[in-house]
Amino acid sequence: MRAQEPFLDPPSMASGLLRPGRNCWRIERARRFAMLVDADAYFRAVRAAIVNARHSVFILSWDIDSRIRLVPDGARDGYPEPLGDFLHEIAASRPDLHVHVLNWDYAMLYALEREWLPVVKLDWRTHRNLAFRMDANHPLGGSHHQKVVVVDDAVAFVGGLDLTKARWDTSDHACHAPLRCDSDGKPHAPFHDVQAMVDGDVAWALGELARARWQRATGERLAGPRRSEHDPWPDGVQPDIVDVDVAISRTEPAFEGHAGVHEVRQLHLDAIAAARRSLFFENQYFTSGLLADALAERLKEPQGPEVLIVSPQTQSGWLEQATMGVLRARAHRRLADADAHGHYLMACPHIPGLVEQCLNVHSKVFAVDDDLFCVGSANLSNRSMALDTECNLTIEAAGSNGERERLRLAIARLRNRLLAEHLDTSPEAVREAMLQQGSLLGAVRALRNEERSLRQMAPSVPPELDALIPEQALFDPEQPIEPEKLVTDVVPREARKPLPGRLIGLGLFALGLATLALAWRWTPLREFVNLESMVAFARRLDDLPFTPLAIAACYIGAGLLVVPVMLLIAVTGIVFGPVQGTLYAIAGTVLSAMATYGIGHWLGRDTVQRMLGERVNRLSQRIASRGILAVIVIRVLPVAPFSIVNLVAGASHIRFRDYIIGTFLGMLPGIVMTVTFVHHLAEAIRRPSAGTIAVLAGVAAVIIVVALALRRALRKREEQRA
Repeated sequence: MRAQEPFLDPPSMASGLLRPGRNCWRIERARRFAMLVDADAYFRAVRAAIVNARHSVFILSWDIDSRIRLVPDGARDGYPEPLGDFLHEIAASRPDLHVHVLNWDYAMLYALEREWLPVVKLDWRTHRNLAFRMDANHPLGGSHHQKVVVVDDAVAFVGGLDLTKARWDTSDHACHAPLRCDSDGKPHAPFHDVQAMVDGDVAWALGELARARWQRATGERLAGPRRSEHDPWPDGVQPDIVDVDVAISRTEPAFEGHAGVHEVRQLHLDAIAAARRSLFFENQYFTSGLLADALAERLKEPQGPEVLIVSPQTQSGWLEQATMGVLRARAHRRLADADAHGHYLMACPHIPGLVEQCLNVHSKVFAVDDDLFCVGSANLSNRSMALDTECNLTIEAAGSNGERERLRLAIARLRNRLLAEHLDTSPEAVREAMLQQGSLLGAVRALRNEERSLRQMAPSVPPELDALIPEQALFDPEQPIEPEKLVTDVVPREARKPLPGRLIGLGLFALGLATLALAWRWTPLREFVNLESMVAFARRLDDLPFTPLAIAACYIGAGLLVVPVMLLIAVTGIVFGPVQGTLYAIAGTVLSAMATYGIGHWLGRDTVQRMLGERVNRLSQRIASRGILAVIVIRVLPVAPFSIVNLVAGASHIRFRDYIIGTFLGMLPGIVMTVTFVHHLAEAIRRPSAGTIAVLAGVAAVIIVVALALRRALRKREEQRA
């Protein structure tokens, strides 16, 4: 359902698009504006600015990790390298400096991906001048998503980057970069993002914003911003623009009596409506139905603007691929269908040698013609427009003719710099190509090459998965979710457990998750869960007199530890062969499914929903309504880890009989094919010959044919049921 407030006619670009109270909060002057591309530039600049701090530092974040080194090769500024130790030492060494860090009080779903006990590491054990708090002041399903740092109310940073792990990279995005490692020393994939850096009155206003958010989250009212002659701007950062007005736009969800603020949403709608020649977006997500509708209307116009969306090729993690990935494919399909004049392109930055081939784009940037440029934290998603807290900065080419032309040239340079990075060329080359081609898309096509470049993509999902994922109202809501209404609409009365039972279940489940996370992090479990060690362990089981019972117990235990079920099946095939291995694997898989299904049933719908997020409700209801077939589909085309699916199924509407039958029928073909393939693969490795390799190739061919036939049969059956 669309948000209820009316959308006003857009202002024209000629009269100035930015309007306080409509699409921005305030417009303030900046003496300097710099675009920091990729985390290496931002992390160095923000550390240098904090070193220069005298009275205040505010950090608002979606995630923070006290262990990361902002400058991996060494800052050499006299302070500790890890972020937490650095902030502690800064606060301890300057009696007049107060550091406030506000981090999203994240959902348990993200617990295994984040630093544990950040409050202990960044508050209880640190200097009294360093305050760390978790921000839980948001509606169900929402998050604190702003990425803002303000130093001495004189310099501020706003964009898509958090001070956390798996972010650091240079604009080279080399496939093998020794410094691109997490805090535990493990390498991570190349990562692209953008942060804006401003000073002057804009930084002062962002100091007010940071204090207001701190008060909303903690109830603590802080003293207002302070003026100072001191300039914390880092010496190594040259501004891209000087003396420019900057607009601050926000998203704040309606919550606890506070009206919602939707300036970011209105800014996007106004920008889309006002564009004359081109709209350039660089964004992690594109799932908003509202923005897709607005763009589709412009694409229908014969003389409408070109639309270029730079986005990652795949969403990260199974949950994002099965939810936001599906929604992006639907939005892309809508734009492609509306594009009657060849004005639309979705592309990903291709880098040869990457496993995924395309760079992980995390930035939130857009440009309109040469007249508007925006950097911030807001994705092209409904939740960024209404449900999460967001902050964007925008500059506009306005004023006298000479001033407007100065700013237009500057805005074009910023956009061309981003395109040049993806096209592996220079901003000047991009500018020349745009002049020669007379269009944004023409320049991109002219500059593309077979190596590092922008590759056209058309996101799509299998029909089976598309049918299972509900509309975006659940996964990417356009307004805050009302818990009572959600439970009333989605959860049947018989599925709700009494409050005492819910609390007990919630506590035990939380304790179990915490124990599991600690086991993965601090015990040899994660080293043990690999093919070589598990094969050696399984061979020892084969010598026992009660091997079948031992294997069944291992499958059940592995399911409770969320060990990938396909790894277990592969190990079973290697050790026990195609016939015995298939019997062991199917029995163990079904027993493991029964065990985790029973845990989900005992915990109840409310408990599982609270721990894994409200997203599971309608999905499980859909699966239940389609019975055995739906279970078969999610086993053949899994949308979540095996154990998580079992847990959700047990807590939802799926009948036990349907679930076990569907699990057996859905897993059996995959188990047979996997066990047979790995057995012959192991034989070909142990005793390589023309015969074993031919058998292996034959098995692989049979697997491909069977998989395609099964997928076609499921699709046909699903269409008939629909």
